Amino acid sequence: MSTEFSAWRKLVQADMEAVLDRHLPMVSEQPAKLHEAMRYTTLDGGKRVRPLLVFAAGELFDAPRDALERAAAAVEMIHAYSLVHDDMPCMDDDDLRRGKPTVHKRYDEATALLVGDALQSQAFETLSGGALDAARKIEMLALLASASGSRGMCGGQAIDLDSVGIALALPELEHMHQWKTGALLRASVLLGAMAGKALQAAEQAALDAYAKAVGLAFQVVDDILDATADSATLGKTAGKDAANNKPTYVSILGLEASLALAEKLRQDAHQALLSFGDAALRLRELADLVVQRKA
Repeated sequence: MSTEFSAWRKLVQADMEAVLDRHLPMVSEQPAKLHEAMRYTTLDGGKRVRPLLVFAAGELFDAPRDALERAAAAVEMIHAYSLVHDDMPCMDDDDLRRGKPTVHKRYDEATALLVGDALQSQAFETLSGGALDAARKIEMLALLASASGSRGMCGGQAIDLDSVGIALALPELEHMHQWKTGALLRASVLLGAMAGKALQAAEQAALDAYAKAVGLAFQVVDDILDATADSATLGKTAGKDAANNKPTYVSILGLEASLALAEKLRQDAHQALLSFGDAALRLRELADLVVQRKA
């Protein structure tokens, strides 16, 4: 990663802490415990990959700052809620997330359930505000809703839970992750772009191809790291997929082929952005970050 990209990334990440802090309910408001838990899981943690994608795509189309901040905050709230629910005993049953106890461990299961519910609602409230015209907001809200629902993130999680112990074929695994992980990453890219302008068909097709490659690459690398890194590095319990007998790219392809696939997807992401020229530099650098990350 270049020094310039690292500086830009740190600026966006720092900005997102302030933006999320501003758009989340304060602990001084009732119900205080719920608001504290919402802030506990959302603030001060995570790589903020989705907000980074929002900002990178938004900068490509000169989107106004407030619109980008709202879109990025909304996507990150959806992501945070999904992690809270994923970690609960009824799903992945994990005790560690982002290097600290998961919400159901720090508080209790009922609070964790409500945190996810409340963060989802807060995401749409945040995205619905601001100065963009109503028609654009409705389009963006519909995109985020679709990416989060049964034909997106939640649907992918449902398939994942139903696939434990089953030897999925590679196309089935890709389909699952295009929904579970890829749908919200795609929404991040498109929301950032839509905050700046109504997209032409060719522009959306290029961004879709980029987002598809990055979304799959993100999951491939996640599977690689789950198999090769330790819990301290990951900030979550390592080796959970193998322990739970879940199908992964590593279990289907092997480690070396998974590494090669991640690199191919990185190149596919770059290729998809050729029509945008140098203006898409940040999106290309984010594809590199997704594939080359160590945690």
